[in-house]
Amino acid sequence: MAILRKKELREMGAQALEDKLFEIRKELNSERGMVATGGRSQNPGRIRELRRTVVRILTFMTQQKEVATGGSKSSAAHLRKIGERSKNQR
Repeated sequence: MAILRKKELREMGAQALEDKLFEIRKELNSERGMVATGGRSQNPGRIRELRRTVVRILTFMTQQKEVATGGSKSSAAHLRKIGERSKNQR
């Protein structure tokens, strides 16, 4: 399975993204299981590639949800609140 790029993610629908995420996670678990049992992966960089693809899809899905709700969690006010909470917990 090839790496998914931003352009490809934008072209996919929400259900297609969830299906692809499930498929990639399944493949990642298979690769990890092979390594855990002492087997060798044909492509050692594959696990890293799969992990990054999972994160890329999750990030894209989160961004799409933020756009749909009209809010952004990266606003300055939100970041200040997070900073204040962490200071209060110390």
